Amino acid sequence: MSNKLFQSLIYQMKEELDCTVGVIDDKGVIIACSQLTRIGETDRSVFETASYSASAVVHNGCTYKPFGTHGKAEYVVFVEGTGDDAKHIAGLLSVSLTSVKALYDEKYDKANFIKNIILDNILPSDIYLKAKELHLDSEVNRVVYLIRFHNHSNDAVPFEIIQNMFPDKSRDYVISVGENDIVLVKELKTAQDSKSIEANAKSIVDTVSSEFYLKVTVGIGSVVSSIKELAHSFKDAQVALEVGKVFDTEKSTINYESLGIARLIYQLPTTLCEMFLSEVFRRGSLESLDRETLMTIQAFFDNNLNVSETSRKLFVHRNTLVYRLEKIKKLTGLDLREFDHAITFKVALMVKKYVISKPTIY
Repeated sequence: MSNKLFQSLIYQMKEELDCTVGVIDDKGVIIACSQLTRIGETDRSVFETASYSASAVVHNGCTYKPFGTHGKAEYVVFVEGTGDDAKHIAGLLSVSLTSVKALYDEKYDKANFIKNIILDNILPSDIYLKAKELHLDSEVNRVVYLIRFHNHSNDAVPFEIIQNMFPDKSRDYVISVGENDIVLVKELKTAQDSKSIEANAKSIVDTVSSEFYLKVTVGIGSVVSSIKELAHSFKDAQVALEVGKVFDTEKSTINYESLGIARLIYQLPTTLCEMFLSEVFRRGSLESLDRETLMTIQAFFDNNLNVSETSRKLFVHRNTLVYRLEKIKKLTGLDLREFDHAITFKVALMVKKYVISKPTIY
């Protein structure tokens, strides 16, 4: 908060008041006063005494009243005198200065500016001007994390948890965008710093899980080099979470840039997906395959279509696996040992997941 703004307001009130009034910061320093010679005086004990009380406190011939935003005592206003008039003036000043501070913070706070960018609440033409006004580097590599809390109690506030993990407010910005959704906009050393990007997401999941016993999923947006592109990175993080709900339900971190073909399928209309499935499985439906067969298929894909490695991982004889693959070929017409057929089947499985989950995605 600008001391000059407080001083300007106090000085304007000087003519209307017949007593000395002023503001003390959390270090006990008088930062604004109608009596200019008192600015700079220090008495830490005064702030500590007054800040512990929600009501006015009388001390050494003056009345003190704490104020600040978010219910926190950040400053103390003082009025010369100990009577009811002094208490009344102190109360009015605390309310007025609290409102002024809130408006000032809203106008000049960097985190609020970043929030307006990612939510598209600011004109693109105004972004660079505002960034310059706030002394914010507009051309630096950043990435947006969307952190979704799946369960939390009143004792654990999602915003405070993430804020405490990333306290550097000059480079990292923590923003609440919903009751369970927190955005972290993090500055990167280089655009190719993919290891640290993934490591940060994993650190969030591990810390929240181990220290607060809460479950979170983290969507990682694309890396952007311009501040005006943060909205794009935020949308990518949203897509990562939504696509993850369909194709990577077991994952707690999903990177938009690693979604691959899942990102393409997610954008397809349901009718087109159903047509594709009916063409691929015209000889037999996917539902005709039992659970054991589907597990075999997944293991075959996980082991890069290697028959020997897959049979070893499944603890079955190689001939048994070959028999199962022949059975799949007979039912579907697709030989998973052939690369083109395997790709078609893999995509079909993903499309099927998408079609099933589509009604629940908004």
